[in-house]
Amino acid sequence: MTDFSGAALPLAWGLPFAGLLLSIAFVPLVAPHFWHAHYGKVALFWSVTLLVPFAATFGTENAVHGVAHAIFEEFVPFLAILFSLFTIAGGICLRGTLAGTPASNTRLLALGAALASVMGTTGASMLLIRPLLNANAMRQHRAHVVVFFILLVGNVGGALSPLGDPPLFIGFLKGVDFFWTTRMLAMPTLFVAIALLAAFFALDTFLHRKETPPKWASPSPYALRPAGAQTSTAPRSAPRVPALAKSEPFGVEGGANFVLLAAVIGVVLMSGLWKPGIDLEIAGAHLPLQKLVRDVALILLAVVSVAITPRAVRERNQFHWAPIIEVAKLFAAIFVTISPVLAILAAGKKGALGPLVDVLDDGHGELRDDVIYWVTGVLSAFLDNAPTYLVFFNLAGGEAARLMDVTPRTLAAISMSAVYFGALTYIGNAPNFMIKAIAEDRGVAMPSFFAYFGWASLLMLPLLVVVAAVWV
Repeated sequence: MTDFSGAALPLAWGLPFAGLLLSIAFVPLVAPHFWHAHYGKVALFWSVTLLVPFAATFGTENAVHGVAHAIFEEFVPFLAILFSLFTIAGGICLRGTLAGTPASNTRLLALGAALASVMGTTGASMLLIRPLLNANAMRQHRAHVVVFFILLVGNVGGALSPLGDPPLFIGFLKGVDFFWTTRMLAMPTLFVAIALLAAFFALDTFLHRKETPPKWASPSPYALRPAGAQTSTAPRSAPRVPALAKSEPFGVEGGANFVLLAAVIGVVLMSGLWKPGIDLEIAGAHLPLQKLVRDVALILLAVVSVAITPRAVRERNQFHWAPIIEVAKLFAAIFVTISPVLAILAAGKKGALGPLVDVLDDGHGELRDDVIYWVTGVLSAFLDNAPTYLVFFNLAGGEAARLMDVTPRTLAAISMSAVYFGALTYIGNAPNFMIKAIAEDRGVAMPSFFAYFGWASLLMLPLLVVVAAVWV
């Protein structure tokens, strides 16, 4: 591999990434039919817009190495765990009549937030998003329920363990003790979660009282329609009305998938604890054996889930592959186009963002915790929180033992902001876009990219200010 550094890149190399973000934000608004039919081509266009001039400027070898790193070291692990959890959780059908009342919804959100640190934000989200949508299928106002679900289950709830959120798992791989985040982030996480649950209950109660449900129907355990009849790659239709009016007792189908979920957790933990010291190389990308074994095992567990889960269970869950295909195409382009931006950040004071890095310094060689909290957070919202965490972890010294013992507030600031701020956009954290895609597939009119950012900021920023004042 030729010698190459992010210090050689001007900020203009971030334009394809900015173009992709703007496309995700605006094209569905101004040309929804075009977007749902061609979003994959749009993602490919921005990737090519980066790679062709990059290869011409820095050489084909560097371009190939950059793509290999983005795909094999970043995207494949991201997609492997997302695909595994999406497939396995999609094989678990929670039957029973769940009324979409404010109390019931709040309990379901609280349960998801609690599970997020045990089985990961992605696992908890994929397990509970469908029951939540089913419970609220008769509601006239549903988008706010999904927004709070993204905030609580897809993000904040995962702050208490390395299993909960990808940034914390990266810290665990770098040597941060497993229960360090539990001790350090427990109080701010409880504060944010309880405040969000209270805000949700108040808003949902207000909206619920304004609604007049039709007398001829009642809440249903699931909205019936042929599997795959409406996908996230087609224009959304009006909210569907459940056909069932009969109350159903609670039950679980596809329970064997819970064993597979436990296996997923075990495989992920294995990849952090087992270090054989063997690396494979593909086009310049370095793949430690334990990570390769993890990714293959995750995919195999998903295959096992498909094989052992009765087709009727997935049909009742309205399970199909369109949401994961949409996420795969868009995030492949995101990981490719974001790589120059992360390389510039990783170059520190030598890179084009050197003035930003200077702001982090307190003048004595240490990072300012309050500034690093906000900078890490804002970048986590728009650059994906896992690689952003890694960049600032390294800027803080990169030694887990020293960070935990000497500058724990710095590590806590990086950890909190990466997790909490990841909720502010659809691309900030792995489950966010997946939840959106599934909700839209069920007929929920979700906010646009910037509309969601506005709502999430309105709900989260006051809480993030309190967190900064009290715990940073």
